This record gives sequence, C-alpha cells and structure tokens, in this order.
Amino acid sequence: MTAKHLVWDWNGTLLDDLHLVVSSTNVAFASVGGRDVGPDEHRRTFRRPVADFYAEMLGRAVGAEEFGELDRIFHEAYRVGLTDVSLAADARAAITSWTGSQSLLSMWFHHELVPAVEGHGLTGLFTRVDGLRAELGGGFKAAHLAAHLEHLGVSGADAVLIGDSLDDAEAAESVGARAVLYTGGFTDPDRLRASGRPVADTLVDAVKMAMSL
Repeated sequence: MTAKHLVWDWNGTLLDDLHLVVSSTNVAFASVGGRDVGPDEHRRTFRRPVADFYAEMLGRAVGAEEFGELDRIFHEAYRVGLTDVSLAADARAAITSWTGSQSLLSMWFHHELVPAVEGHGLTGLFTRVDGLRAELGGGFKAAHLAAHLEHLGVSGADAVLIGDSLDDAEAAESVGARAVLYTGGFTDPDRLRASGRPVADTLVDAVKMAMSL
C-alpha cells in the first residue's frame, strides 16, 4: 500500500546545515579542551543520544550537567551561523513532487524551527510543523514521531519518513511507518546503505522511492 502522508526531517535533510553543525560542535568541544572533528568523521560517528557521541569524541564520560552546557554552547554557535545556511539544492522540487499530505518533524527547538521554515517560504506546504518543545535536546526521535502522527490523525502504516539518520529510520519503524534515508546529511552513506534500508542520493529520488514503497 502506498503511503498517504510524508514526514520530512529538517536538519541535514531539507536544511543543508552539516557544515554549521560540525563547526558548532567544534566550538562546544573547544570550550572543554576537546579536539576538532571533521565533517567525514562526524558523519561516520554521530549518533543519538548526542551525549554518547560527545563522550566518544571527547574520550571521557559526559554527565548531564556538562552536556547541558555543551548543548547551550553548540546552539549559541549554531544560531550565529544559521543566516548563511540554505535549503538542500532540490528540497523545494522534492517537496512539491509529493502528491499526498506532508509535514515536518525536527529535533531542533520548536520556537526557532517555525520562523526558520517560514523564512524559507515553506510553511504553507506542510499540514503540521513540530520541533522540540523541551529545553534540552539530544534524545531519540521515536516518541516525537508518535506524538506528531497522533496530532495529525495519521496512522504509522499510512506514513513514510524521509531523513538522514539511522535514528529517523528507527523512529519510523517504531510506529509502523516506512523510511527512506538521504545521503546528503549527517550520516556517512556507507552507514546508511549497510543498514539495509532504502537510500537515496537526492531528495527528489527519495520522494520517488517513498512513492514506490
């Protein structure tokens, strides 16, 4: 059965912000004497919960209080650079090529996500836009996707998610939805392909794959 509803991921999928995420991560690491992480290493090793990724990169445990401070520093640096970040090259074409309803679910803060989506002229294309409503992020997406679909009145079986991380796929599977993974974001393409899930190199191709699932 073809999916009726498409859920888009934002960071690393529709928004081409890998370079800013890496540079902001390095600002956070530098604040505690950590080394720089390059884009390729970030794509190979990034995972959720983000505190575990930070611990691996710093070579030591990262407690809740320290993670909160690192997360604050990361987001301060991220906000400064956000004005120079663009959508993925084919994001608009991909969005308009989907024939059913579609929505946006991000793990970025809701009060900042909404004006960003508006700023890129995309608001009217989504039936719902949800970001993180907690003060501290870094967790898994599954529960957020379940709540998102519940608000929409869409069953998991009727939905497909396009995202750039294994966490996106696991979130989709947790609610009975399907996922197509995009190689242009935060995760090394080899990691995505090794998972055995559908993988696309462009967002337009991701939509085509989503339609054929």
